[in-house]
Amino acid sequence: MGWNYPEISLEEMMKLIKGFVDILILASGCQSSGLPAHWDAQNIKKALQWGIFFENVVSHLCSSEVYLDSLKELDTSVTEITSNRSFPQGLSHLSTAVLSKGRAFVCEHFICTLPLSDAHLEAFLRAAIEMDLNELMEKEHDCLNIYLSKLTLLDSTVNLVHEPMRDSTMPSSEIAPTMEIDMSTAEDFAHLAVQGFLKRQSAVSCISTVKSGLNILSSAIKRDSWTSSDNSLVEVHLRQDRSLALTGNVGTLVDFVTWSCWKSKNLLYFLDMRTIRLVSGASMIFSAPKFQWVQVLERLHISAEGSDDKLSEIIELLLLGCIASRWSCLIEHFTSISYNPLSISQQYQKLWERGLQNFYAKEEMMSSKESCILEYLAGILSGRLHQLWKLSPALVAVAIPSWSMLYRLYFNEIEAQFKGESLTRFSIFNCPCFIIVIRIKIIIFPGKYFYFS
Repeated sequence: MGWNYPEISLEEMMKLIKGFVDILILASGCQSSGLPAHWDAQNIKKALQWGIFFENVVSHLCSSEVYLDSLKELDTSVTEITSNRSFPQGLSHLSTAVLSKGRAFVCEHFICTLPLSDAHLEAFLRAAIEMDLNELMEKEHDCLNIYLSKLTLLDSTVNLVHEPMRDSTMPSSEIAPTMEIDMSTAEDFAHLAVQGFLKRQSAVSCISTVKSGLNILSSAIKRDSWTSSDNSLVEVHLRQDRSLALTGNVGTLVDFVTWSCWKSKNLLYFLDMRTIRLVSGASMIFSAPKFQWVQVLERLHISAEGSDDKLSEIIELLLLGCIASRWSCLIEHFTSISYNPLSISQQYQKLWERGLQNFYAKEEMMSSKESCILEYLAGILSGRLHQLWKLSPALVAVAIPSWSMLYRLYFNEIEAQFKGESLTRFSIFNCPCFIIVIRIKIIIFPGKYFYFS
């Protein structure tokens, strides 16, 4: 039967939905140029009114069997635009079901996505209160007192003001507000705002807890690890110890201390907040279709021209993108590895053998996304493989699979450095931890490609 809703045509409805998508993007905090989007109370009210409009239309379509075909037509049309590869991935879940909760959907973008500055918070609350009061004025005579009574009841229910003192030994679930408000069924914008703020507060609390835990763990690793100067002193002490010299264990002990230092240093890199932010950013960037993340990286690449540091960060971002989905397992595996004494020549030989054996091997476990990232990375590193020596050797070792073309080029550069035939000015021997690239590949990540299911 097709579209038969008399109030608006399907074509006009889709035009409005596309405009609504633009509003949601701006509500998320950024303009198309990447600059921050600033909202005042009046414009926030307009955005909220659009949410109400779509909520009412979809509700009307759902209320009668006469319009079920129209609802299906609308859902199909929305699916078509969201499946377009240029459609914003953060809104790819948009559907008639989402539009049926339009006001909650808009509120969520204003509260949970934007950096919540004081000015934005004030503007949003002003808009929400004015919208609620305007709606009450149409139904109630004494709207202000009724609204204040609602806010008082809401305050006492969720305990917004009198929050208990936080006990460090008390689980966060025990000190959280006792009421959960379903944003899809909330009666007014005040309820939606409270629910949004509670969700945001919970997320911030979780992030704060994670940061504290990482700081404690990193401090413990730093406290128990050796520094480079410590290594030198230990080596001198061990070589002066005649009993150890007679048993011939000096080299092994020095190697063990050096290995422990390298392992701690690289573990600290994985646990560093900067690295974790980059992993989060890489995960977000590479969740988009290839043509979109390529555009982002090309802009970054252009801005990095003439700056080795910026180029190094782009390369680091790409490497982290290859392992973002296996991040937790990687760290767990890394910490479980014990020392295994192998001479440099033995490590080098094993690395060479693996390169020959696995160069043409097919890696079925690697996703197409990671293959695309490696392909793009190989293009950036063409003639600039020395950039890899500036990064964490553990990251390089785990991110580049042994069967890839990039690994082959990378190994050839290592071989040239060992033989003194490299044409690059930057030498791996200038990097105190260059041997760990080989050792990690052989001892810690012995497979063709480090992958966790």
